[in-house]
Amino acid sequence: MLIDRVIAPYFETNCWILAVGTGNECIIVDPGMAKPNLVNEIEQKVSELKLKPVAVFITHGHLDHTFSVLPLTKQVPMRTFVTGDDRFLLTDPMGALDRGGVSEQFLKAFGVEKFKEPDEIVELEDFSTFEVAGMKITSIFAPGHTKGSVIFTVDDKQLISGDVLFAGSIGRTDLPTGSASQMRKTLRDRILTLPDSLNVLPGHGGQTTIGTERVRNPYLQDDFLDQNGR
Repeated sequence: MLIDRVIAPYFETNCWILAVGTGNECIIVDPGMAKPNLVNEIEQKVSELKLKPVAVFITHGHLDHTFSVLPLTKQVPMRTFVTGDDRFLLTDPMGALDRGGVSEQFLKAFGVEKFKEPDEIVELEDFSTFEVAGMKITSIFAPGHTKGSVIFTVDDKQLISGDVLFAGSIGRTDLPTGSASQMRKTLRDRILTLPDSLNVLPGHGGQTTIGTERVRNPYLQDDFLDQNGR
């Protein structure tokens, strides 16, 4: 399997690119924030690898993961996969961000005032398995970071974890639609039930494995998971 990424200059979000190999169709995950957008960087990487993008996967609706999805799908028409609970954030990204926060300041600096959905949206279902670009994808709902966060397994070997799980950490839960209690439930029921062999492709930072995080990640230990809270 071919795995590469473009790291967005704002918030250092990983835009993962996955394919069965060079010269094949590929999926693009979380095209993030750049000025004016991340499209040129993605197209350059895809061209180098002789790939054909056929789908965009959105792990959650935060702006640093969705900022470039509309211009990218206008440049290269393709389907955008997102959960129903986070779909509204494609047109109202501030619905899950702090008003007046860093992201809103960037939007004002960029001169961006309105957002639109991509033309072709596919709403994901929980524990749905389907094939895209020759790869077997399973979508697993993983609320906590946002209400509509989702993780994806790819060919039962890779886990696209978005901002649910990082190497040594997890995503924040204090922004609108986030929930600490839902995150703990997701970690217990949706992350720790996965096989140790899964390679993890997180929304920020480097790759890891479920097995490594099971042992080393403080947020996957009982003393954190057994806490009470909203």
